[in-house]
Amino acid sequence: MVKKDTNLPKDLFNRYGLSPQKSLGQNFLTDSQILSRISSAADLDPEDNILEIGPGLGALTKQLAPYVKRIVAIEIDDRLFPILKDQLVGYENVELVHADILKMEPADFFDSAYKVIANVPYYITGAILRHILSSNLKPAIMVLTVQQEVAERLAAHPGQMSILSTTVQMYAKVEVLFKIKAGAFWPRPDVDSAVVLLSLYEKSIVHSADEQAFIRLVKLGFSQKRKQLQNNLRALGYSRQELMSHLAQVGIDGRRRAETLSVEEWLDIYHALS
Repeated sequence: MVKKDTNLPKDLFNRYGLSPQKSLGQNFLTDSQILSRISSAADLDPEDNILEIGPGLGALTKQLAPYVKRIVAIEIDDRLFPILKDQLVGYENVELVHADILKMEPADFFDSAYKVIANVPYYITGAILRHILSSNLKPAIMVLTVQQEVAERLAAHPGQMSILSTTVQMYAKVEVLFKIKAGAFWPRPDVDSAVVLLSLYEKSIVHSADEQAFIRLVKLGFSQKRKQLQNNLRALGYSRQELMSHLAQVGIDGRRRAETLSVEEWLDIYHALS
């Protein structure tokens, strides 16, 4: 007789008299092979420090803990802490923190290199990325489980770029590693997911002092998607002729649209208009 695994998400919730909160985007991975693949994607080292955002019920945390120096697991839902504490008994290198990651800084927990691993709630994926990537202490890599559509947007190429892909790719190389069917989660989400790897550049493409100004420029360029650059960027105070001249100096046609530009071309525009 095969013994039933009573540590599956549904059984754990029933045991503790809880139910998932849809408002927090709670969908828990149930496939141990997928959890192992996520762990492998992080290229773990015994000296690694890990920031895990949303440990949930601790399934991935248990997968990571034997192979790293330290894990800081930040969970916003305090109802899950009795489960997490029970599931993580014996893992002395795991620090559980009840907090909203968007109100915390990585430097609150680390003073040197770290990696981020997270099953990101779909509704705040962009906010988490902006928060971590713009922090003073940036990670070496991020391994994120996100909505498949978001994964594809993050890894987009010129022709299909967006504010999200441009502002993320200014910090990191983005790779979509593998897809995860909706049925691998409980409760089952409405869409499939994917695991993405963000490998941060050792030296940022955009100087830290210029990051916010660069992002404002990109947002302005995308402000009206169907309009040409020469029209969207006029909000900077230039005439169309002036803009066309500045853009031509860096080899960019002002009639192009924002989604066609690479991060490097945006950087050329930024320097031309600065």
